[in-house]
Amino acid sequence: TSPIAWLRTRFYYLLIRLYFDHEFSIEEFTRGAKQAFSVVSKLLSQRKLDLLEELVSAEVLQVLKEKISLLPDSHRDALAADIDAIMYTTEGDVRIYYDDDGRKFVSILMCFWYLNGANLPDDVPGQAKVFQIVFGDENTKEKKHLLTANYEFQREFTEGAKPDWTITRIEHPRLLE
Repeated sequence: TSPIAWLRTRFYYLLIRLYFDHEFSIEEFTRGAKQAFSVVSKLLSQRKLDLLEELVSAEVLQVLKEKISLLPDSHRDALAADIDAIMYTTEGDVRIYYDDDGRKFVSILMCFWYLNGANLPDDVPGQAKVFQIVFGDENTKEKKHLLTANYEFQREFTEGAKPDWTITRIEHPRLLE
């Protein structure tokens, strides 16, 4: 990320700590986001969308129901990310905003890079084969793909609102389109 974007996100984290959540920590948030990403991506891969109702907004869940039913098995398998297979995580964007009713929201976009061994066709654009690991003899090769995903987490900070983060956007480029 650029130095300006890095400074901007750090400024927003300071605002979150000062005005919304005095105990907010981006390190703790990132740990929770990685865990949520792993759980949600596995449920998507297994088509267990009914289990996502408490984690994902209703609008996103409706879109996912339409898209998941049309995915080939190889793309569906590639959605799953084990927490240990997440290679890199960073914040993409942080927003603080108020709606017309005066409710306060914080939104954080998280970008994940993860390894997945799904059997994707070679012509899938947007993904990179990172490893071909040889086990045993030369005829046994396991391909790993480095894939990306963007999940946006939102929390309402209005007094009396539930203190839960909800996923309001899910993107798995070239897989979930």
